[in-house]
Amino acid sequence: MVRRVAVVGAGSSGLACIKICVEEGLEPVCFESSDDIGGLWKFKESPEPERSSIYRSLVVNTSKEMMCYSDFPMPADFPNYMHNSQLLQYYRLYTDHFDLLRYIHFQTTVKSVAQRPDFSLSGQWDIVTINKDGEEERHVFDAVLVCSGHYTHPSLPLSGFPGYETFSGRCFHSWEYKDADACRGKRMVVVGIGNSGGDIAVEISRSAKKTFLSTRQGAWVIGRMSSNGLPLDMTAITRLNNMLILLLPRTLVNWAAERALNYKYDHRLYGLKPKHRLMDRRPLINDDLPALTHGPQRELTLYKTLFPPSLVRPTLAVMGLFQTKGPITPIVEMQARWAVKVFTGSSCLPPKEKMLEVIESERKRNMKSYPCPRTAALQVEYIPYLDFMAKEVGVRPNLLTLLLTDPVLWVRIFFGPCTPYQYRLTGPGQWAGAREAILTQWERLAQPFRTRAVPESRPSAISPWALVLGGTVAMAFVLSKTEITPVLSGAAQFLDRCKMFLKDSWFTVTPD
Repeated sequence: MVRRVAVVGAGSSGLACIKICVEEGLEPVCFESSDDIGGLWKFKESPEPERSSIYRSLVVNTSKEMMCYSDFPMPADFPNYMHNSQLLQYYRLYTDHFDLLRYIHFQTTVKSVAQRPDFSLSGQWDIVTINKDGEEERHVFDAVLVCSGHYTHPSLPLSGFPGYETFSGRCFHSWEYKDADACRGKRMVVVGIGNSGGDIAVEISRSAKKTFLSTRQGAWVIGRMSSNGLPLDMTAITRLNNMLILLLPRTLVNWAAERALNYKYDHRLYGLKPKHRLMDRRPLINDDLPALTHGPQRELTLYKTLFPPSLVRPTLAVMGLFQTKGPITPIVEMQARWAVKVFTGSSCLPPKEKMLEVIESERKRNMKSYPCPRTAALQVEYIPYLDFMAKEVGVRPNLLTLLLTDPVLWVRIFFGPCTPYQYRLTGPGQWAGAREAILTQWERLAQPFRTRAVPESRPSAISPWALVLGGTVAMAFVLSKTEITPVLSGAAQFLDRCKMFLKDSWFTVTPD
């Protein structure tokens, strides 16, 4: 029986794993090689070998309501897009609130993780650690959650650039970059148009003599803000949009989205237009670029980017080793919730052959957009992946039940952003504050802007009948794809609630 769980790393993933283990009645022991929590988000003046490194000015590219833990909203006065220091502050608040520090062993490095001789029966692991005094310690654990991250080894393929041996300037990786002081007055080339490359190129251009951004394929560039100044991820990552993407021809979706981006600035004119379509790959999130991959080369075979299918006993999970068009934290948290259920036997994995078949099928599908097998293996679709794991855990929102019993909440969940609180409404780990957190998420978004009084104006409104009609169509689609369940018994209750919901002639759908 699984009881003691080793958690490797005390970054954002490790903290979630500790909390969820405690929530499930397990005994977590976390080993953190540094002297503090935060992992990637703990800024240090100098990069340290084998550890993640960020630059001084780094601001997150996902908004606070989308990237928070599912039962711990960020403070309302925090900006919607935080500086790295503010995100670290949030992790400290989370750690203090759930009393997680007592489970963490700082300045303790995990030297090895190996299956015990009787692993086929016990599923246990031998772990060797080195403490701050350099002493080795041996431990036995029932399960392991690996949260060491995958941005620790900079890849600097200089051999791919003929003539670099005779170049008299300095070549360095963004892992070493902290600020633009060393670039002042110099001619700089930034190679690569990922999110880090875009951020660094913009920052360097403000002090360097000349800055070039080199890219082989180009990229679709999206700003952090959407229409009306709202965070892009809160308006784009919705269940309605997810359904439309599944229903509408992909060519049409690409055409409409690319047209909207080019209306802001023509990607062809700016030399940014890539060969791939917008929906085929992750876009570059950057607000300033037009005005102007880390990791070792190895491939891991993981079922649903989480479980090694080769293990006789599924008592090890690798957290956070994926890429998606959305925030990371909610997915990692759900990974931990699912992993713990698998460890304790509450959820079962398919046979090895089936897992390998799924891995290969998903890799081939992803290779249509990501030709590199390593990269293709890491891609997951945000809402479908969350919903898949949530179903395994028993916390997936039942949209039909919500439509019948709580139409006000259903509107916020279906038409609004897919915030993490949706996965705390029911089932294991249910949080009593989840419904209120969803209903007030737009208030927390607006809080940082409330620094002065502004005249009230009547917001735009949508007919409530249009929402009910939309709900009926959406549910018809869902029911057409699944077994029709006996729902007529809830019709009377639904009508009663609709009377309250529609008692006014208009229903306002705007940030409160």
